[in-house]
Amino acid sequence: MTTLLEARGLTADRPGDEGPVRVLDSVDLALESGTLTELVGPSGAGKTTLLLALARLLPDARGSLALDGVPAEEIDIPAWRMRVALLPQRPTMFAGTVAENLRVPWRLGVRSAESPPDDTALREALDRAGLSGVALERGATRLSVGQAARVALLRVLLTRPRVLLLDEPDASLDDASAEQVRRFTAEFVSGGGAAVRVSHARSDDAADRRVRLTGGRLEEVGRA
Repeated sequence: MTTLLEARGLTADRPGDEGPVRVLDSVDLALESGTLTELVGPSGAGKTTLLLALARLLPDARGSLALDGVPAEEIDIPAWRMRVALLPQRPTMFAGTVAENLRVPWRLGVRSAESPPDDTALREALDRAGLSGVALERGATRLSVGQAARVALLRVLLTRPRVLLLDEPDASLDDASAEQVRRFTAEFVSGGGAAVRVSHARSDDAADRRVRLTGGRLEEVGRA
């Protein structure tokens, strides 16, 4: 397997009442192609902070990152985020239709040379996600929590990233919606991508490895 994303010595602090609090303390992590890594740890341990650092959304983080062996310093941030995609715990639905929401990434300048997926491709994606009853013309803000979560995941997957960072993607979802999220994650990994999934209430039996973040340190707690 090939290492897609590698982090070395990631360190990050957050403000505290008595000064900065160390959240990530020289964290090392290598994400290999075709693998799903489950990230666990107590609330407040810094799991979301780690995902933000991997996505280069945490400017004050220290340490080194490399993608496909290329140091982060040699890849501009928009290009990095095209290949390393973060799905937050509470994804945003913008005003407009479902189709418009799915095409949001193609409004960005970094994708100006790309053609967005057409209605046929969007319809097929929704149907595969168990959203056959959701019309492309439906207002996105009228979606249920489970529907919005799946649309947000599809929006990320349609951009074909190399690495997928999922922050408790099934939080507040019913079992059917959570299963669809799991299935799409498994398909992404089987296609050669690397995924990190923060888990809290539900553990993912499909994970190839599990790592625990506690006290700012990351430790391996299981590998298939």
